Amino acid sequence: MNKINYQKILDEEIEKIKKAGATPTLLLHSCCAPCSSYVIEYLSDYFNITVFYYNPNISLEKEYRYRASEQKRLIESMPVKNKVSFLEGEYKPADFFAVCKGLEACPEGGERCEKCFRLRLEETAKQAKAGGFDYFSTTLTISPLKNAQLINKIGEDISLENGVKFLFSDFKKKNGYKRSIILSKEYSLYRQNYCGCIYSKRESELKNSSVQ
Repeated sequence: MNKINYQKILDEEIEKIKKAGATPTLLLHSCCAPCSSYVIEYLSDYFNITVFYYNPNISLEKEYRYRASEQKRLIESMPVKNKVSFLEGEYKPADFFAVCKGLEACPEGGERCEKCFRLRLEETAKQAKAGGFDYFSTTLTISPLKNAQLINKIGEDISLENGVKFLFSDFKKKNGYKRSIILSKEYSLYRQNYCGCIYSKRESELKNSSVQ
C-alpha cells in the first residue's frame, strides 16, 4: 500500500488558507514543548493556535507537571505572528491505563501506542468541537519514532466521528524534527528520552542498560 504524503496535503491546505485571507483557529494537541517548538513556529504564521496539553499517558505526576511548565514557558518565549494560547486538559492517568489494559507488554510503536494516540486525539477533537475551533491536530507526527500514517488515519476517523476538521501533517518533513532540536537548544527546553508512559520509560531504561 502506498504511503500518503501528508506534508503535501498540509501544504495544499495552507495554500487554501492563504488565498482565503482569514486566520483560522487550531486546537493543537502537544505531547511536549520540544515537539511543539517547530510546529508552533511553522503553523503560527497561518493559524491562531491554542496548544492543548493533554497527556494522561505520562505516569509520574512530577514529570507531567514539569513538561507542562516547559510547554507554557515556550509559548510565552517564542515570537509568533499570530496568537498562541495554552489549554491544559485533565490529568487522569487512570484513563490511559484503562485503554491500554492487556497491552502492557506490547513493544513501543505497537497496539498500545495506537490506543494512546486515539485517546489523546479523541479528547482534542471533543475540546475543539466544544470550543468552536476550525481545526484540530497534533504534534505527534514530528517524531521519527511515531507512525505518521497511523496518526493521520486516526485523526481522519475521529474527524468524521466528531464533525471537526483534522489538519493532516507529517511535521518531521522539511527538516522539522531537526529544527525542533535546534529550537530546543535555543530555548533550553527539557528533552526527555522516552514518550512519557511507564512502559516506554521501562523500555528506554532497558535499552540504555544493555548499551552500558
